[in-house]
Amino acid sequence: MTVLSARTVRRLALCKAGLLKTQWTGLANRAAGGGSRARKAAHAIIRRFGYLQLDTVSIAGARSHAIVLLSRLQGFDPELGECLLQPGEPLFEYWGHEASWMPMDLYPLFAFRRAEFSHHPWWGDLIGQHPRVARDLLQKIRDEGPLRAADMEGRGGRGWWDLKLSKRIATALWSSGELAIRERRSFQRIYDLTERVIPEDVRSAEVSRADAVERLVLRALDGHGWAASSTISQTWRLKNMRAEIDAALDRLMGAGTVEEAVMIDTAGNRRKGFVRAADLELAGRLDRTRPRLDRGVLLSPFDPILWDRQRVEQLFGFHQVLEIFKPASQRRYGYYCLPVLAGEHLVARCDLKADRMAGRLRVLSMHHEPGIGSSTVAREACKFALKRYSTALQLALQD
Repeated sequence: MTVLSARTVRRLALCKAGLLKTQWTGLANRAAGGGSRARKAAHAIIRRFGYLQLDTVSIAGARSHAIVLLSRLQGFDPELGECLLQPGEPLFEYWGHEASWMPMDLYPLFAFRRAEFSHHPWWGDLIGQHPRVARDLLQKIRDEGPLRAADMEGRGGRGWWDLKLSKRIATALWSSGELAIRERRSFQRIYDLTERVIPEDVRSAEVSRADAVERLVLRALDGHGWAASSTISQTWRLKNMRAEIDAALDRLMGAGTVEEAVMIDTAGNRRKGFVRAADLELAGRLDRTRPRLDRGVLLSPFDPILWDRQRVEQLFGFHQVLEIFKPASQRRYGYYCLPVLAGEHLVARCDLKADRMAGRLRVLSMHHEPGIGSSTVAREACKFALKRYSTALQLALQD
């Protein structure tokens, strides 16, 4: 069995995640402005992962999906990161890792999820309980055109679980595939009939459940490099599908497409995982060079390379935490901390708050990792990362 060091797997992960030089990743690392070139570069990054996770929090001056693109594309306009989903673009919005924008070619692979979500995962058979509301909503959209979530009728409530009934019905219809999200404006969903959003040839493509799982396994490995089966499962939230994932991996290994590999993690433990056979040669080349400069870059806490906290610990020796839901008095680092990547190491995390009215980006706190984060190189990397980020947001940096 192939044995890989944590350093090899870490470098391969950074490469597949688009966080090394173009010569390694095959992806652009500059895309000034918000024109067609920047849009194409953003699409290429989304294709690599297979998804761009959406998040509502904008306290740091940009939402997670824009920060993920900013960290890979120097000069990228963060406003473009908010409006990538447009009619005619090769993206759709659905439940992937979480609510995500995904390449259109993945739409047929989630037929099994749309079928499962005919009963909404949170609200149960909401459509069956309120058939008239669902029928009227579909008719309204059919007759009057796309409908913004904020414009739906019904009494409002407090918080996510007290949403207007019509908005919950719309979410359920979208989850089951009867509606699609045409675009977002000011991060508001615009719902439309699926046949007016998803091209007919994409909607009519039939993929068996087994083939869909197999292709999703490969897409997960495309974004991660090496990954344990748990990471592969979590990439697409394939709950209660362990046997199907194992069967897909067995078929892929039998075909020579995927190899089983053991990683020796940063603590010296052996971790079984999988890697595309074609990526092993790349991993070897990355292990023999220094593939990334020490210049720092800020990463979203929901970055594809960070959301699997156990994997982050194994690859980087970095304890990734998210403290949004903790009371302020219990937070160690801050409300919305962005880790700093310098070279191939996570060296610090900073809590930021954007003040658009004042035109400033405030650094609420900066925590350097013990040892590696306290070096002069790491501290300079943090300064570089903050300067790059504040420039992208067009905000003055305030320590």
